[in-house]
Amino acid sequence: MKAMLFALGLMLVATAGMAGEAETVKPVKLSELDVAGDIFEGSATERKTHEDGNVTLDVTSLLSSDKKFASGMYRSGKTREEITEPYGVDEFMYFLQGSVTLTSRDGTKQTIRAGEGVTIPKEWTGIWETDGYTKIWVIYSADGSGLE
Repeated sequence: MKAMLFALGLMLVATAGMAGEAETVKPVKLSELDVAGDIFEGSATERKTHEDGNVTLDVTSLLSSDKKFASGMYRSGKTREEITEPYGVDEFMYFLQGSVTLTSRDGTKQTIRAGEGVTIPKEWTGIWETDGYTKIWVIYSADGSGLE
């Protein structure tokens, strides 16, 4: 039934496009089920397996028309990464599950847990450590890099 409704929706969009009407721009919602993890079961999920065996799941829910702003959800297993080059984008993260410990270049440590948020400036360098987490992310990049 879902497949049939999806196909019907695609036909309606295609028909509207053929009639010369502009597509309506709408807000993008993350439902309660999406936030609970169902979002990672869709075909839009980018899955990466890293050299250490860690698997990450990433879904972009919105990429702005100017390609400088994006939002989505991300899930990662245990990771430790040294960020030696500036982070590159301004990113706000809200943690739904797990936690991350961020150690800035000067040795300052911050642990962000489920139910908390953090904004990482594009110039940040340091160490990112986690036993695993799920987050909602929002990224801004003035030149659009890092959002492909």
